[in-house]
Amino acid sequence: MNLSDPAEEILDIVDEHDHVIGRAPRAEAYAKGLRHRCAFILARTPSGSVFVHRRTRTKLVFPGLYDMFVGGVVGAGESYDEAALREAEEELGVSGLPQPVPLFKFLYDAGSGHSWWSYVYEVVLDLPVHPQEEEIDWYGFLTPQELEQRIGEWAWTPDGLAAYERWKARG
Repeated sequence: MNLSDPAEEILDIVDEHDHVIGRAPRAEAYAKGLRHRCAFILARTPSGSVFVHRRTRTKLVFPGLYDMFVGGVVGAGESYDEAALREAEEELGVSGLPQPVPLFKFLYDAGSGHSWWSYVYEVVLDLPVHPQEEEIDWYGFLTPQELEQRIGEWAWTPDGLAAYERWKARG
């Protein structure tokens, strides 16, 4: 098994209550529509601008779409908190981030095999970023007003939009 291949990463498979019921490689989980876990991290600057990016066209899920969250799948046996810090540092290309603050968890279910428990975090980022080229092909820091304007103009990941709407509703 090639562990450098994201499709081979082993994930916990969970039920509708987020209880682990098995394990499977990521490619199998996606192909069979098995529910798993993801961490979403909203990275903001001290002034409140949000890190926004476009996913590369080689991504397994939602290729080429924009997202206001960094993050990804939670590995088998990994906690949401561990995944949030790991994913944020990997995707942003930084080290030494503070632990992202957990905000809320929700079940994203778009039908057609796209279903995962999503834990949403926030982190204040006061470091220069060096995003992974394999993951991100464009990025910028948008003010909340710019982000709101772009939501109506750009094609966004549906799970990111669902998380963002819940984040905004929290006030």
